[in-house]
Amino acid sequence: MPLSEQEQRLLDEMERSLYRNDADFVSAVSGRGRVNYGALVLGILVAIVGLGVVIAGVILQQPLIGLLGFVAMFGGVLLSLRRTKRVGKASSTPFPSTPTPSATQGGSRGFMDKLGDRWERREGDDRGE
Repeated sequence: MPLSEQEQRLLDEMERSLYRNDADFVSAVSGRGRVNYGALVLGILVAIVGLGVVIAGVILQQPLIGLLGFVAMFGGVLLSLRRTKRVGKASSTPFPSTPTPSATQGGSRGFMDKLGDRWERREGDDRGE
């Protein structure tokens, strides 16, 4: 069953409020960013070279060379797992930051208070009051 226009507006307002008031939660839920394919390829290449250096260190029986190869492999893996950063907080929010007319009503009342009032009004409308 599709949402009514009023329910859709309320849902949109709730989303805007969530994006405005709890940006840390939104960024945690939405993911860490996009895959950086350049860093992925470079990291894989560095890890392969590091593996070759580890093998060379074992063949030459030089623990220092093997340790350097291991560090290169570890760095390559970290480089390949790196993701791009978001450009800015303003561009990461899908909604404009201008308040809606319904958000400005009520003055200093909290979002949950306004939501509770709307719920009570809706309950009254459903009962025919």
